[in-house]
Amino acid sequence: MHAWNPSLRLAVVALALAACDRSVPEPSPATRPVTTGPQASAGSTAPTATAAAPPPEPPQRIPAPARIVAIGDLHGDLAATRTALRLAGAIDDKDHWAGKDLMIVQTGDEIDRGDEDRDIIDLFERLADEAKAAGGAVIALNGNHEVMNVQLDLRYVTDDAFKDFEGIAGVATTDARLGRVSASEKARAAAFLPGGPYAKKLAKRNLVAVVGDTVFVHGGITAKHVRYGIDRMNREASAWMDGSAADLPALITGEDGPVWLRRYSASADPEDCRVLKETLAMIPAKRMVVGHTVQRGGITSACDEQVWRIDVGMSKFYGGKPEVLEIKGAEVRPLRAER
Repeated sequence: MHAWNPSLRLAVVALALAACDRSVPEPSPATRPVTTGPQASAGSTAPTATAAAPPPEPPQRIPAPARIVAIGDLHGDLAATRTALRLAGAIDDKDHWAGKDLMIVQTGDEIDRGDEDRDIIDLFERLADEAKAAGGAVIALNGNHEVMNVQLDLRYVTDDAFKDFEGIAGVATTDARLGRVSASEKARAAAFLPGGPYAKKLAKRNLVAVVGDTVFVHGGITAKHVRYGIDRMNREASAWMDGSAADLPALITGEDGPVWLRRYSASADPEDCRVLKETLAMIPAKRMVVGHTVQRGGITSACDEQVWRIDVGMSKFYGGKPEVLEIKGAEVRPLRAER
């Protein structure tokens, strides 16, 4: 037996170790583990790394057409709805789409306080199909009253608006969740119950829409909603309405949620404008269009026109006159009509 030369033995070991190293790929910077805390070497002088918060999920951005018209709260008034749509150039005298490539964005609260909730929801659903076929678009968003109805909060429903939902296919008035609802209210409640036929119609709508440089939402959003994810909120609200999710996140239902927030639409102060500016920069967008809070003198803007408030109380309940907001590129202006 030949004795090993010590130098030769070291060379063989080095070659074997090198071959093993080449068999395991180098982790990429995104997947390389960071050793921190008690597992780190006691003698290590490398700085401790902490995981950075992931950036907000960028929202789906709908390309802006040449002309957008935004319509605020309608509250069960079909006559006011028709007036607003005609003022926008969206429908003809038979309530069919006449807007060609126009985009209509309705910012929620089509229902409650008036008698014609079902007619308005059905009209917007039909117009969305007609507009799409003609090269235009109708985007209806959910407001706090749509959410309330799916929550079975029916305190603002009129007697006639309860009756209109009787006899609808797919309405299950024997659902156990309707145990505390009175007999005269059960058809309406069942229609809007999560998974019910009208809740499923609402599930096709979003809470927030980003169209070009403009954010449309019923109440408003802040930086925390952008960090949480605009599209995530839309998905979660839709899943709850169509019955595939058990509940709605508190971020949406809270007082400062997207369907309830009033900080930009009451009397915005410098701090409100700062929050708005920060929020728009995160999206990014140039302006926010909101409803929810009645502007008694008509459509108003604030914060150097970074927010436009379009709830003019046009329904019979509030007694206002229909107005809509036209957006053509960088030009934004209210359109007013007498009624």
